[in-house]
This record gives sequence, structure tokens and C-alpha cells, in this order.
Amino acid sequence: MKAIAYRQAGFIDRPDALIDIDLPTPVPTGRDLLVEVAAVSVNPVDTKVRAGSAPASGDVKVLGWDVVGRVVSTGSKANGFRPGDEVWYAGSIARPGANSQFHLVDERLVGRKPKSLTNAEAAALPLTAITAWEMLFDRLDVRRSVPGAANAILIIGGAGGVGSIAIQLARALTDLTVVATASRPETAAWARDLGAHHVIDHSRPLADEVAAFGLGAPAFVFSTTHTHRHLGEIAKLIAPQGRFGLIDDPESLDITGFKRKAVSVHWELMFTRSLFETPDMEEQGKLLNEVARLVDAGQLRTTVTEVLRPINADNLRRAHAIIESGRARGKIVLEGF
Repeated sequence: MKAIAYRQAGFIDRPDALIDIDLPTPVPTGRDLLVEVAAVSVNPVDTKVRAGSAPASGDVKVLGWDVVGRVVSTGSKANGFRPGDEVWYAGSIARPGANSQFHLVDERLVGRKPKSLTNAEAAALPLTAITAWEMLFDRLDVRRSVPGAANAILIIGGAGGVGSIAIQLARALTDLTVVATASRPETAAWARDLGAHHVIDHSRPLADEVAAFGLGAPAFVFSTTHTHRHLGEIAKLIAPQGRFGLIDDPESLDITGFKRKAVSVHWELMFTRSLFETPDMEEQGKLLNEVARLVDAGQLRTTVTEVLRPINADNLRRAHAIIESGRARGKIVLEGF
């Protein structure tokens, strides 16, 4: 089967940063599904792994953790899907990725693709939807109010992949006032179009920007990017006993500024359930089915902004470079081999 991989970690501007290769088609066992890949999207995790995680000596590494495809065959213990089913998922970072014609995935992590979306439109959503859902409802528990706080959430990086779906989920499933950050006219317009009540410029002091709306101190803050730059401002603006969540990877995180307000800190990694095979691992499949239902009901929309065809090393290098520029809006999808 065709696949895109790398042999050496490093910068994306190298011609061999990602290469086209051929690999044997895998065979499903246990609870695995063998999926024929139709479309994939690119996430910051892909670029971070490619830049910093070298394959084993003499080996290659295949990335890609956002998939739409069709079930081809199933392992002997898989009972939730049949060949021909259209599925979507993010999979497990502990296993080979889906930048390949065929891919193995544990069925507990898999949902049924929304009927109303094309393959490319659907591929934009699984990883970011899982991340945003788990942060909002499992980590920050936004349906549980903070006494005396404004019923509001600040989403830092509202135009990125996770921010784009977090805005929509907060609007569709809660009564929170959603304040998002963006630094360019096009990204600010994108965040408003997705449903943000207010948009502020994260290149300015966040506490003053939020205070100008007269909402009061937000109960929740969700930081998707550059957390280290904004930590002091977050400590100023968040409500006492508020809840703060992040998904990026700052080199260090000094949270002593949160002590006076007894702010709780929540780090979200959507791969945790699959990495540790937690007893509730199947919640990701259920979650994706609920997201698909919301999409088909018109309550959520795709966040794809660019589709590259076909799935090959040249297009994947281009997508990685855009992600690494820090100026991406929504999601980049690759479709078809």
C-alpha cells in the first residue's frame, strides 16, 4: 500500500522530511478494524512528532491521526462495525498513523461518519472535536457553574482547529457567553462566524480586553496555544475558583499566580484514553457518534478551510509548513491516494 513517512526527525524544509513509500497492507486482529483511508487532516501533533521523534534505527514512521474511511475487514473480536461502514476517528498516537491507503484502529475509538458531510469535510473534525469535547465537558466541566463567576468562557486561539470546534460546541450545548481570541481580521471574522459572542485580539492584554465587555470575571478559560505568553493575564482575568485548561506544550508552566484564586488547572490530551487503554476508552467512539448527530442536525459545521489532493508527500509537506507557520485557520485536509 502507498504511505507517507519519514526516516529522520527534523525540519519540514528538507526534501526528505516526508517521503512517499510502499508498505505491506496490515491485517486486523482482535478488536481492530482495517480501514481504507479516504481523507486525512493535519494537526499540530503531526508536526511536533515529525520534528522531534525519530523512528527506530532503520525504520520509518507514519503520521496522521484524523481519518475518514471505509471499513474493509475486521478482527475476530470486533463486533461494532461491518465491511462497507463509513467511519471517522482520530486513533492512537501509540500506533502507526493513517497517512496510508489502509489503517488499523481499535473499534472503541471509532464513530460513524456524518451522513451530511463529504469525506474531506468530515476529516477536519475527529481529533479536534474529541479534544474540545473532553476539555469542555470532562476536564473543565463547564455545565457546573462557578459561584459568583460570569457564565462565560474565554477560548484563546479561537480560529485554530480546536478553537473552531470548541466555539461551536460551547454555543450548541451550553448557555455560556463565548469570548474568543484572534489577531487578524480574517481569523476574527472566522471566529465570529462560528458563533463567538465576542472576539478580542490576543496580541493585546487579555484582562483589559475581557473587562471591556462588562461581563465580569469568566468562570472558564481554555488556552489552545501560546499559553506561556498569556498566563499572567489569565490569572488576572479568571474568576476566583475558576477552571483553566490548556492543550499546548509550554517548556515550563508557573501556575503560582493561580493560588490566590484557587484556580484549578486541567491539561487535556485526547490520546490519553488510547495510550493507557482506560476502562472508558469507548467513550471516544460514543462522543464521535454524538458529534456526527449534531453535524447532521445542522448544529455543528465542518472547520475545513483547504483541501489538498492527492494524499502524497508533496502535499503533506505543504500542509505541515502551513501548520508550523502559526497562521492556519480552521483545518487542512488531504483527500484521495
